[in-house]
Amino acid sequence: MDENQGNQKCPPDKIVYDPQLGVRVCLETGEVLEDQIIGDEAEWRAYTPDEKSRRTRVGSPISFSKPNMGIDVYMGGYQEGSRKVRGLSKRIENIRLQRSFRMGRALSSLEKNINQALRLIDDISAKLELPFAVKEEAARLYREAASKGLTRGRSIESMVAATLYAACRKHKYPCTLDEIAKFLKMRDAPAKREVARNYRLLVRNLGIEIPVIEPERFVYRIASALDLPDYVVVEAIKIVNMARKKGLTAGKDPSGLAAAAVYLAALKHGLRKTQKEVAQVAGVTEVTVRNRYKEIDKVLGLGRIED
Repeated sequence: MDENQGNQKCPPDKIVYDPQLGVRVCLETGEVLEDQIIGDEAEWRAYTPDEKSRRTRVGSPISFSKPNMGIDVYMGGYQEGSRKVRGLSKRIENIRLQRSFRMGRALSSLEKNINQALRLIDDISAKLELPFAVKEEAARLYREAASKGLTRGRSIESMVAATLYAACRKHKYPCTLDEIAKFLKMRDAPAKREVARNYRLLVRNLGIEIPVIEPERFVYRIASALDLPDYVVVEAIKIVNMARKKGLTAGKDPSGLAAAAVYLAALKHGLRKTQKEVAQVAGVTEVTVRNRYKEIDKVLGLGRIED
């Protein structure tokens, strides 16, 4: 049967396209009206503009961690596509265009501030081996804070540390403020207090919802840094779960709880690690480890072994 006759018999609203088979089919008769169709639509679905920008594969995706969101314009040189040098008049015209472009692209103080912060975020993220999602979130938070004037009068390093820590907390990535500050050379107490103030400022003014990080997430990192076997990790997680059932984890720093659990688990299996070693790896003080350890030991009765 001729294709036009099939189209005439089948109402237009009953013709559907099957992207998997590349055919158009009539729903009433089941007749294939057209086949071997090359589809030009995307093979993925996107329900939000953010999903669409991430999944579209035409050019580089938009990235908060790149200057100009990863979108920029560049002026070419003096040569044509065939690599043939242009005439003198064309070269002079190109030089004028390049000069005008550079003058028009003079960065404002805000753009310079953001670009410097993005370089710091990229550098610290690489050193800490942070996931790409955490780096992107930190860059987004810094851009938003800068646009609202929250970075004015504050050091770039302290704001970068605060945004990185907020991004880690938001994505439940186990990373302490001390670890971030260490790579920014902010080891003195006043600098750390400034970072903590900036973190609270961001949470309050940007409306960041910070979820509670489970201590188990820190257990793996602490045990790995101390080169402890897997059965110590399992034991430490059991201790954390028992402490949670007894209400010992409420309002406590998850990294401190994880450090105390790892310390107890190691002692239980005869692998002696000092509280100082565990505290340094966890990014907390020895006093924190000792206090959490004594609280857990008192309630659970796991058997105290002092350093």
